[in-house]
Amino acid sequence: MRIITVSRQFGSGGRELGKRLADLLGWDYYDREIIQALAEEQGMHPDDVRRVLNHHGWYQYQLTYRHSFQQAVTGHRGGMGAELLARQREILTEIAESGNDCVIVGRDADVILQEHRPFRVYVCADIDSRIARCMRYEQKRAPEEQLSEKEILQNIRRIDRSRRQVREVLTGKAAGDGSSFDLTVNATHWEIKKLTEAVAEFSRRWFEQHEQDQ
Repeated sequence: MRIITVSRQFGSGGRELGKRLADLLGWDYYDREIIQALAEEQGMHPDDVRRVLNHHGWYQYQLTYRHSFQQAVTGHRGGMGAELLARQREILTEIAESGNDCVIVGRDADVILQEHRPFRVYVCADIDSRIARCMRYEQKRAPEEQLSEKEILQNIRRIDRSRRQVREVLTGKAAGDGSSFDLTVNATHWEIKKLTEAVAEFSRRWFEQHEQDQ
């Protein structure tokens, strides 16, 4: 089977790219589906599951657990957070072992599934385009629920900081270390649809090369 993982900066368009990539290739797609599965198993609302996973706190123990994600999950007494992290890992492994080609967005799947040798994509963009993308999303919400540009920027910085911390714990590398990925794309000046086509072609050649090397 072939697996593509998509990691991304918040607001970069990585989620849209991942979905379009799965549609273009005709592969299974996993993103919010993983959160939904966890929510149904635990009898929780998906938003609550997402909140727990995003604020689990185990990344504060990087000096102790830097070398092992599994130790971080089982060793840290994180209650529900640790349980959800462990179950999320199991679900990702089940997906990888199902035998179906798939695209997985987020959830640190590139690290958790590294033994399955996925094609690891990282999507980034400059801050102005990320804010603009988030603003377009906000316009789809009710006026009273829309965030201001200042609030969006605060969200971007907060989420970036959290993802950097988690990334450094899981990999033992600086968040900006490009060796953790097989392809890094800057989506700033791209239409996501066209960028998806380029990534799909690159992935095809990557898998062909990888299979030849085996």
